[in-house]
Amino acid sequence: MRSTIAILTSIAAAVVAAPAMAHTGHGLDGFAAGFAHPFHGVDHLLAMIAVGAWAAQQGARAVWALPAAFVGVMALGGVLGFAGFALPGTESVILASVLVLGAVVAAAAKLPLAVAAPLVGAFALFHGLAHGAELPEAANAPAYAAGFVAATTLLHAAGIALAFALHGAKPRLALRALGAAQVGAGLLLAAGAI
Repeated sequence: MRSTIAILTSIAAAVVAAPAMAHTGHGLDGFAAGFAHPFHGVDHLLAMIAVGAWAAQQGARAVWALPAAFVGVMALGGVLGFAGFALPGTESVILASVLVLGAVVAAAAKLPLAVAAPLVGAFALFHGLAHGAELPEAANAPAYAAGFVAATTLLHAAGIALAFALHGAKPRLALRALGAAQVGAGLLLAAGAI
């Protein structure tokens, strides 16, 4: 239980600090700027942790396959975004990722990997496009991308660790409640309250 509290406290601290950072590198460059970037947006933070939590809920190969699918497609989206490629509705899809991923965690939805991986991959493309387009002009693009991928992987791992820490009937309900809370946070994001 103590590890669960530590994980939840760390996540809460990152979420509370995120708005103050507001998606900038804050004087950082290269790897450090890329690593810091995912912690600056509540939308990315919530979606990444939910990918990990849902992967752990799915079990078996999904524990590694869903985060790997997300990171791989996000990296591709980042390259496309950096190159100036854009898709309409990117911010809306990112918001939808917060809502949908929160909902699948809340429902402990078991989907075939052939459905779950493309779902997270589709969301990853839009996350990557947005963050690639936001690449600081002074940043070393490959180092920035490596930092961004490392931080995203760490957030997925935090979600997996959280789900594994919450084992047993009552803790599993707590994880599902956190998924429902994420849906609520997504609705607040949509309303502009966060």
